[in-house]
Amino acid sequence: MKTRTNWQSAAIALVLGLGLNAPALAATSPYIEDMTSPELQARVAAGSTTVLVPIGGTEQNGPHMVLGKHNVRARALAGQIALRLGNAVVAPVMAYVPEGRIQPPVAHMRFAGTISIPDAAFEAMLEGTARSFKQHGFRDVVFLGDHGGYQQSEVRVASKLNKAWAKDPSCRVLALAAYYRVTQTDYVAALKQRGFSEAEIGTHAGLADTALTLAIDPHLVRTEVMAQGSKPGAHNGVTGDPRRASADLGQIGVQQIVESSATAIRAAQRAR
Repeated sequence: MKTRTNWQSAAIALVLGLGLNAPALAATSPYIEDMTSPELQARVAAGSTTVLVPIGGTEQNGPHMVLGKHNVRARALAGQIALRLGNAVVAPVMAYVPEGRIQPPVAHMRFAGTISIPDAAFEAMLEGTARSFKQHGFRDVVFLGDHGGYQQSEVRVASKLNKAWAKDPSCRVLALAAYYRVTQTDYVAALKQRGFSEAEIGTHAGLADTALTLAIDPHLVRTEVMAQGSKPGAHNGVTGDPRRASADLGQIGVQQIVESSATAIRAAQRAR
């Protein structure tokens, strides 16, 4: 098994709050949920003026992965990106997102547990969140979407607010395409280089998706069910073959997501 780098080990310890008492956790954790209001205000005053907004989703992920996969993944990855940046904090995860028509149900809504809200409601939630953080003195609000279905909603809201705030340069909103795009490009390419086929890698709950989740938290995956290898398809919500997924393969994606996201955020900040 691969050994984690020092920064990954430190990030995991901080992100999970391992061995930290409450004051120490508030001082080191990137998550605003771990802070009091004065503690967050002090962090902003000290220069942590970037807030990452992790966006997940509650949806079926085949018979072998939990419904909250996107939420756990988005929170953990946002925490690692914030630590890499050094001047960022992380907002609570948005777990309610558009997942398709409810009645009659389509796509993931055909499976128990999936929650879907209208696009307009989702975009209003994004807008209200960004406006709130602007009010509190943040200079950069960054949307990190772990799911492909609402990427354009992120772009629409960011464009709307940046246009509205064009004469007020104190805050900008970034819909970070790099966060999701790497899972569809560089990560897939890396897996192909290791001999995995596109069909096995898949697009939902297949090898890539499952490996990335194993790297974040193996408890999210029912490995005994995964090993059974039932034929993927519309009947079980799996596109790909997860049987050879591993945390080591997932760490490739984790590193790519964190590095590409941090690089893209820094570039956007320099361009302001």
